[in-house]
Formats: sequence, C-alpha cells, structure tokens
Amino acid sequence: MTNSRREFLTAGSLGLLGVAMSKSAGAQTPAAQAPVAQAQSPTPGAPPAFGTAPPVGPEATPATFAEAEKLVQVEMSAADRAVAASNWRMQMAPLYERRTGPRKLALEAGIAPASQWNPAIPGIALPTPATAYARSADAHTPLPASDEAIAFAPVWQLSRWIEKRALTSTRLTEIYLRRLERFDAQLHCVITLTREHALAQAKAADAEIAAGKYRGPLHGIPWGAKDLLDTAGIPTTWGAEPYRNRIPAEDATVVRRLKEAGAVLVAKLSLGALALNDIWFGGQTMNPWLLEEGSSGSSAGPGAAVAAGLVGFAIGSETGGSIVSPTMRCGVTGLRPTYGRVPRTGAMTLCWSLDKLGPMTRSVEDTILVLRAIHGADAVDLACAPSPHITFEAAKSIKGLRVGYFPGWMKEAPATDVDRAALETVKKLGMVPVEVTLPDWPYDSLNLILFAEAAAAFEELTMSGHLPDLKAQVPDAWPNCFRQARFLSAVDFVQTDRFRRKVALEMARVMADVDLLLVPSLRDEILVITNNTGHPSLTMRAGFVEVSEARSDWAPDPAHPLPRFSPPRHVPHGITLIGRLFDEGTLAEVGLALESAFGVVAERPAGFA
Repeated sequence: MTNSRREFLTAGSLGLLGVAMSKSAGAQTPAAQAPVAQAQSPTPGAPPAFGTAPPVGPEATPATFAEAEKLVQVEMSAADRAVAASNWRMQMAPLYERRTGPRKLALEAGIAPASQWNPAIPGIALPTPATAYARSADAHTPLPASDEAIAFAPVWQLSRWIEKRALTSTRLTEIYLRRLERFDAQLHCVITLTREHALAQAKAADAEIAAGKYRGPLHGIPWGAKDLLDTAGIPTTWGAEPYRNRIPAEDATVVRRLKEAGAVLVAKLSLGALALNDIWFGGQTMNPWLLEEGSSGSSAGPGAAVAAGLVGFAIGSETGGSIVSPTMRCGVTGLRPTYGRVPRTGAMTLCWSLDKLGPMTRSVEDTILVLRAIHGADAVDLACAPSPHITFEAAKSIKGLRVGYFPGWMKEAPATDVDRAALETVKKLGMVPVEVTLPDWPYDSLNLILFAEAAAAFEELTMSGHLPDLKAQVPDAWPNCFRQARFLSAVDFVQTDRFRRKVALEMARVMADVDLLLVPSLRDEILVITNNTGHPSLTMRAGFVEVSEARSDWAPDPAHPLPRFSPPRHVPHGITLIGRLFDEGTLAEVGLALESAFGVVAERPAGFA
C-alpha cells in the first residue's frame, strides 16, 4: 500500500465502517462502542494506526466469536466479543489480503519461511572427524549362483562384486527390474518403473568401471526413489492424484548426487499421498512380511521394495515417523539423518522445519555408504547445514560407550521382549546402559507445527478445491487435517515454537550424559521429540514378534476391522538408536555391532526369496 492506513478513511469507506459497526454492535454497552471517525485530511506527522483499513470480508458478530472460541479454546466476555467484532473487518480481516484480497499473491513452492529451525542450539559441540572413513574389509565372498541371493545382498557386498567386475551393473539392474515387475502386483510399491533410463545408466557404469574409472561404493548400484524426489523428465507424483502427471525439469539435489556417485535409478517408489501413511492413488502399499497389512508410511514403497529385494537401496523421507515406521514394519534398516544434514532441494515440501531425507537399506553399513553420497549443503536449501564430515569405522570398538534408556518405557507397550533383549545385548557388548529421564510435558502439542506447516505447504491444493481428489478421505487423512489447520491459532504456533526450543534444551541435557539412546521405535513421545529437535536416528531389525492382528497407520474404523490371525504371524521387530546431532557415525558403529550380535538380518520374507 502506498498510502498510510489513516488515508483510507475517505468518506466512502467511513460510510461502510459505520454500517458494519452498527450491525455488529447490537447489544453493546456504551462503553464497548467504538466512536466513528470523521472524514478529515490526515494530520502531517501522524503515524498509521491499527484498525483503520477499509472493511473487508464477511460480517463478524459477537456470536461469530462465541462460536470460534470453541475451536481455539479461549474464552472472552460478552463485552470483549463485542469490541472484537466491532473492528474485525478493519483490523484483522485485511491481513488476509495476501490470500483473499484484490492483490492476492501466490507463493512459489520454493519459497521457505523466513524463520529457520537450527537444531544446533548454542553450547552444542558438533563432532569433528577423528579418523578417516573405513568401510568393511572385502571378505572375498564369491558371487552367488541365484539371482535371488544377489538381489538380497547388501550394498556393501554388491559394491565389492561390481568393483572386482564379478558382477556387472547391467546384470544387477536387470535382476531388480525383473523383480520389480514380478512382485509389484502384490506390493503396489512402484509408481514409475524407469527401465530404459536405468539400463542406460547401468551400461554407462559398466563402461566406466571397465575403463578403470570406479567412482566408489554406489557405482552401478540400482536404487529406488520415494516419489517426492524430483527426477528430470520422469514423473514425480507425490503419490497424489492431482500431481500424477507432474514431470519436473530438474533433478533433486539428492538424485543428482546419487547420479554423480554412479547409482542407477530403477524406480520411483510409492508414498502415502503427500507423505502420509501408505495409501496413494494406485492403492495401498503392502508389507512383504504380512501381505494383509500396509507397509506403513509414508516411505511405504522404499520400505516394501528394500525388504522384498527389489532394489539395492532406497531414499525415504521423514517428518514425523515416515522412515522409522516403515523400517520397523518391513524389517529393514533406516537412517533418519540430523535435520539439516541432507539438502531437500527438489523434494516435495511437507514441513520446512521438520522434513528430512535419508537412506533405507538392508544393512547398517549401507546407510552410511548412501549418506556419505548425499549429505552436505547445496547453497539452495537454506536449512541445510555445512555439516561436519561423517566419520565411521566398521571395525571400531564400541566398548565403554554410554547408552541411555528410559526405564519406564522399556516396561510398557510399545516396547517388547525384543527391545528389552536389545538392552541386554548392549551390556554384553561392553557398552554401559545409563538411565535417563525427560519431564512429563505435553510433547504431542508440538504436532501443531506439523499441521500448520503442512496446511501452509498445500494451501493452494486446499483453496482450489482439489482435496476431494485424494484417495484417502477419512477424518485422519490430509484433506480434513488441512481444513482444520486453518483454524489453529497463530499465537499458539509461536508459543509451540518456543516450547520446541525448551524441549531442545532438555534433549541437550539428556545427550550431554550419554553417547546415544536406545528407545522403543514407535514410542510416540520420542518420535515427536526427536523429529522436532532434529536428532538423528537409526532403526534396525533386532528380532521377531508374533502378531494376532494386522497393524495400521490409520485411526481405528469399526466399519472396517483389521484382519486377525490364528495362529499369530511371525514378523520382524526393530529397535531405534538416537544419536547426538550430526553424529550418525557413532550410531552406525554401534548399530553394526548390534546387527552382528542380533544375527537376524539375513532372514527374508517368504514368497520373495
């Protein structure tokens, strides 16, 4: 606006103001009534005042505020409501001009909020590299005779065969392409198969390796991308009907870095629509271990494809559990990096201050091989930190490391005997269990940030009327959440952001006394806390449990009960390690020792091997 708000008080607008106030004042007491300003020339030097813009928007009465109080759980007196209604259209409604007014302004998808979350609060010492990276030594394992055995091999082993030219990238790529085509009818995990693109990349990798130009452990390894990562010339659908024909012009930073590492993209894998749970426009992605249940989400396709041996590795994303949960359900290994470790440029935005990209694999070491290729600032993602180098030694001793745990959590659901046995394994490996505590605070209140940012990210979809196009329309799906979030309080958003900082300070206190934490993977508090504070996590198979009912990410629906099993079904169960900020190396070193001690990583889902 070129004129001050006072200068809008022309005779015409004053007339409208008087009408609006006379309608809304109703039963106001004289003390609550606001005087009507008289038309006059602005006094030189008078500053602009609140509440003097032309009235806009629908009429708001005291009754409007009485009803709105129920949504934000505040209470006002009758007099307060009357005053609020008297100038709402001049004081607050004009603030919506960016969205509703004559100068409505669209915000491009790449525009992030001005405020950025930095997990490294003052006083936090980031790790510095002490040793060079060292992957596992070559065990000189001969190439298996069967394609299935090759398909289920971890990346670190595949890389040794390719490096020695015992296996070509082309053969490995063809193995995975055939498996993707064969098993997708059961799993519904593939959105776009990139056959020609993959074979061209594999052929190029083989030529380079034959010429002695080996790029490293990911060279020639086929992988799958959660379909929220942009791929130039290849559809990137976000799993959602309104975007199924979306074809980006450029690769996401992570895709570009994996291409530079020589990895071969074989498929764009499913995600729950707009990164929620496991239902997308093509159906529900299923768990290879238990085909009667979904694979969990939102990294549904990566979890299912890695577990079934359909890709060498996959890239997933997490905002509030989307790597941890499908990793648990599908029995794979998932690394959620420190917030800011991996750039999200070219990835679908759900929540600017929460989104993270990370590897999903069949072994602990594989997660570090992938993370080393994709981490580091890209000068575009403003939240991506110039993160310290990742240190990792596959053979490093972990004796004496302090492993924090919450005693109460280990005694109650969702913890199982597998979690409790993992804690005993920690002791047997020479690490030191340390009891830790957190205050009994309302941590789920932090989800206000998730709902508000997600609704902002998809405001255009909401306002354009295309939310009904999404497949999932239950009350706990995005369409209803996005609509409800319009009524969250901005004041509460700021207060929740302050609460987030308070929680980060508590986590700093806890992590100052331990090297890492061992927690039940799906404990709600720790999922919410660490996604908001930005701490890294490693989720890995630790054993098996018996389940008598299918699991679901969705709220219970009595009209559609979940399948029950008699006898119970045998499914994998995992534990989660939480690390210090930017200390994924220690997580992987401990994870590698635990993986070896658990001895359960090699078992495969029946019907896929």
